[in-house]
Amino acid sequence: MNAARKLGRVRRLVVKVGSGLVTAAGVGAAPERIGALAADIAAIREGRRIVLVSSGAIATGTARLGLPERPRSIPEKQAAAAVGQSALMWQYEAAFGRHQIQVGQVLLTAQDISDRARYLNAKNTLLALLQFGVLPIVNENDTVAVEEIKVGDNDNLSALVASLIDADLLVLLTDVDGLYTDDPSVNTGARKLDTVDAVTDEIARLARDRGDPISVGGMATKLQAARKAAAAGVPMIIASGREPGMLRRILDGEPVGTYFAPKADRLGARKRWIAFAVPPQGRLTVDAGALAALTQRGKSLLPSGIVEIQGDFASGEVVALLGGAGGREFARGVVNFDAAELRKIRGAKTQEIEQRLGYKSFDEVIHRDNLVIL
Repeated sequence: MNAARKLGRVRRLVVKVGSGLVTAAGVGAAPERIGALAADIAAIREGRRIVLVSSGAIATGTARLGLPERPRSIPEKQAAAAVGQSALMWQYEAAFGRHQIQVGQVLLTAQDISDRARYLNAKNTLLALLQFGVLPIVNENDTVAVEEIKVGDNDNLSALVASLIDADLLVLLTDVDGLYTDDPSVNTGARKLDTVDAVTDEIARLARDRGDPISVGGMATKLQAARKAAAAGVPMIIASGREPGMLRRILDGEPVGTYFAPKADRLGARKRWIAFAVPPQGRLTVDAGALAALTQRGKSLLPSGIVEIQGDFASGEVVALLGGAGGREFARGVVNFDAAELRKIRGAKTQEIEQRLGYKSFDEVIHRDNLVIL
């Protein structure tokens, strides 16, 4: 955890703000908070293209509908989002308008990201908005999203957006000033981490979520976002959104918040999509030989190395690969065979595929070019 911060010249920046920073309980969208955020972004915008990922639609709708607490059912959440999203965007348009910044709303679901064609379309839309000098404001489309098509939280969504536009930096503004070794509100000896080289299991165990009734994500989802950003080669910073001028301080190189270093060997765009944008439709457990061949020798997955198949997936879909002690997920990839075909050729040698299926379209279950080691 001693690596120096390496931001370089930040030309494309993704900023994510949580509900607690732009709304107030019982009030909804908070004009003074949104105004302060707009002023901070306006102060750093010259020479940069910025995307804002903002939560707050359901919290705003909850307040405008006079509901005593955040809705629990999907239809009620969708209704609150429908009411709240327009009110939230109105506040953003007014706040940024005072700085002569035009904004555009972009609402996404997990399906927009997991479908390759829609993923590329979303990318092109965001890049076109930036080219026009518009500041895109992104949120999950909670008015139509159900559990099956939800990203789930805007921390992970912001990391996917950062990967989508090849951002130079992702900043998560929140109500804490970084990642601590323990909960600082309970343990006065808790220490804030300045730099995290990689989100290891040890780092992941530091996540402490306080159950804020307004917020959806927590530190755990922020660490998930850090993993996604790192794989895309994007540095990430968790910092306090309560302090004025925080974005300028970050870009000036001040050691504020917690910095998460990117991986030096960043994944290519298609492999980033396979690894993080697509929910796996099934799981394949492989033996020790296949695990070593995939992780150490850069090989493709063959049917002979598969010991168990879970799920009902089609050819061309993404599956998770499990192996080693405890059967942990270590990779994801696009399969060349559907689940029924794989159950017939599991454990078979390449030359036995045609005999078992009556045909052979591929030698590999997952080709190395369509495989990502996590």
